Formats: sequence, C-alpha cells, structure tokens
Amino acid sequence: MYQLLMLFKEHYSIIAYTTDRLSERQQNKIMSDIILHHYPPSPVSEKIRVALGFKKLAWKSVEQNRLPDRPELFAMTGGYRRIPVMQIGADIYCDTQCIFRELEQRFPKPSFHSSGNSGAAFGLSRWIDAPLFELGVRVAFAPVADSLPPELIADRTRLYFGPEGDMAAEAKDLPHTLAQLRAQLGWLDDQLKANGAFMHGAKASLSDLLAWHVVWFVKGRYGDAELLLSEFPGVLGWVSRMEAIGHGTSEPLTPDEALGIALNATPETAEQTDAADPQGLRPGMNVGVSPLTNSGETAVNGVVRAVSRDRISLARYDDRCGDVVVHFPRVGYRVSAL
Repeated sequence: MYQLLMLFKEHYSIIAYTTDRLSERQQNKIMSDIILHHYPPSPVSEKIRVALGFKKLAWKSVEQNRLPDRPELFAMTGGYRRIPVMQIGADIYCDTQCIFRELEQRFPKPSFHSSGNSGAAFGLSRWIDAPLFELGVRVAFAPVADSLPPELIADRTRLYFGPEGDMAAEAKDLPHTLAQLRAQLGWLDDQLKANGAFMHGAKASLSDLLAWHVVWFVKGRYGDAELLLSEFPGVLGWVSRMEAIGHGTSEPLTPDEALGIALNATPETAEQTDAADPQGLRPGMNVGVSPLTNSGETAVNGVVRAVSRDRISLARYDDRCGDVVVHFPRVGYRVSAL
C-alpha cells in the first residue's frame, strides 16, 4: 500500500509540474503577443494592419475610441493621443516609424525591405506621412465636414492643421487641394508603371505600405474617389494587389485586458547609451517627448531607458499598468530635458 501511495504521489507531482510549466509557457506567450490599439476607420492604423498581413502575423486587436479619452491606453503611454499604438507585454511602441522597425527586428522574414530600400522608404515616409497625408485628410473630411460630429472635426482639424485650422475654409479650397493631390497620385502611378506590380518591383515593401494608407483613405472616404482614381490605371491595379495582402489573423481584446497584460509583464528593454547623441541624452535622465507639429498634444514624460539614433525609450510607472517602457522615433519628435 505504501509503495502504491508513493507511486501515486510521484505521478501526481509530474502532472502538477507539467501543468505548471504549460501555464508558464502560455503566460509567456500572452506577454509576447502583438497587441494593436487602433480603430477600424483609422488610415494610419491601416498601414500597420497591412504590415501585419504582409508578415502573416497573428495579433490581438484592441479597438479604441476614435476620440480621446482612452484611459487604459493613456495609462500605458503617458497620454500619447495618436493611433495606432503597438503593445508587446509592457513595451509600448508609438508612431508607425517605431512600429515598423520593431516588427522588422522581431519578424525579419518576409522583410519590409526586400529590395534593399530601407533608407529610401523612411525618407519617403517624410513626404507621405506629412504633405500627402494632409491632402488626403482635406479631401476626405472637408466636403462632408457639416455631416460629421463637430467634436471629431474640431479634433482632427487641430491635430492636422494646427490652431488656425479651418475645415470650412478647406471645403472652399477643395479644387486647389484636389489639383495638388492629383499631381502627387500621378507620381505614384508613374513609379508603379516604371517598376511593376509594386513601387520597387515584383514584391511589396515598406514604401507600398506607406503609400497605401493614403490611397485607402481617399478611396474609402472621398465621394468622387472613383473618378479621381480612374486616371491612374497603375494605382488601380496596385490597389487590388494591396487589398489581397490582408491583415493577418486577429482576435479581439478589451482595453482592460491589454492593461492587465502590461501590469503582469516586465519591460524587455535594456539600458542603451549613444555616445554620439547630439543632445547628450543618457539613461536616467528625466525628459519629455512631443511631436514637432503644433497640434496641441501634451508631452509624454519619463526616464530615459534607452537612446539611439532612431529611437528614444522612456521608463514610466502608473498604478494601473505598473512599469512600462514607451518607445518613440527620433524623427518627428522633440526630446526635452525636464
């Protein structure tokens, strides 16, 4: 009987150990899941959704409000109000520049830079994400501003056009805006005609993902988009190919669940210094990070955890999410010592 009891105890211990290990593995997977905070009509989020499809990734989808306030997300980001934000455990990635770089580092195949054009693509983003996208916003919103919620129009006008922005004036100026957008869509069409299926050849790349979100937005929101785009057969064929990429595989997650994942995770980011940093930034410094645009956004404050040529990472603490590290690109943001 004693031997039978000991055998049972040993067998039970093995089962319990195996169960504990499985639980630990499952927990680690949850903490390493890609979590995208976004909302479906967001054109900037569309860049990242298609990027996830490009890399054939599974991800958790947290649908956020179209307008602030986003309390759970703000707890993690320190008040950063732009969408999308990518979360992996307790590491929070702001701005699509930063998200693209992190996805490429973690999931290098297939590469966003199959043609070796990474520098050119990020340079191209300074045109696409600013003047071209702003034209898309004007064309999408100005003709229908009277039919949209006033708070949405006020928020987007301030965000994209500054404190003197006036959507009514933009509506009157629509013919000029369309002339500007039409010419720049022609640049895209010329590039596609010269290079093939995608902007740099037979394979899609980061440049395609960048340009896609503007065309997607105009195509879906501007009432006369079909007429506008009919002039550009290269773009129309490219649209079909971009739509075929898809968004990968997503599962819904609530903002509260995402907050809980951050609370139970530990940031992965180690300290990093950059001896050549022109601002002399180093780990341990208290700084604020804010967009360069005059958009009325507040700075995110924190303690420098890591600094490099392309990224600044801030350690922050909030009772609701615990210790997190929030990552920003250097380009497009000002870092100020506090």
